[in-house]
Amino acid sequence: MRKVIFGLLAMLLMATACSSIDCPINNRAYTKYRLQGNVKTLTDTLTVLTKRQDGQDTILLNKSVGKDSFELPMSYIRTVDELYFSLTNKLNQTTRDTVRITKTNYPHFESVDCPLAYFHTITGVSTTLHNIDSIVVNSSNVTYDISQPHFYIYFKSGH
Repeated sequence: MRKVIFGLLAMLLMATACSSIDCPINNRAYTKYRLQGNVKTLTDTLTVLTKRQDGQDTILLNKSVGKDSFELPMSYIRTVDELYFSLTNKLNQTTRDTVRITKTNYPHFESVDCPLAYFHTITGVSTTLHNIDSIVVNSSNVTYDISQPHFYIYFKSGH
């Protein structure tokens, strides 16, 4: 009888020692952009790049066409993200806009079992005006939730 009680007690302790927290597979915060205005779907090809810490370009969105929205990751701890929106038309002519997003970063801790993530609060956005007419902040809090757009992006007609 003692062995049964001891065995049940041991199993109970082991069961309560396990963590029930599921770490997110991708612990990076993404922003969602939704096209608004006259251009609701991309007809030209959009590629979005940014510069890494070492100064090299890296592609965040490659040759997207026919989309009405897209998601892009945010840097972990930079206070300003600089993105390069390149649009290539049917005649293979490419023009580029620079988008600067200012933000505050704060660490997000879920469990000792999970890696540290960073969430962000968007404090401003600016852009050059070659292809983009304007960008408006719709939701300033950037977490794992991309169900609603963070930015409304207005492209000039013809894109």
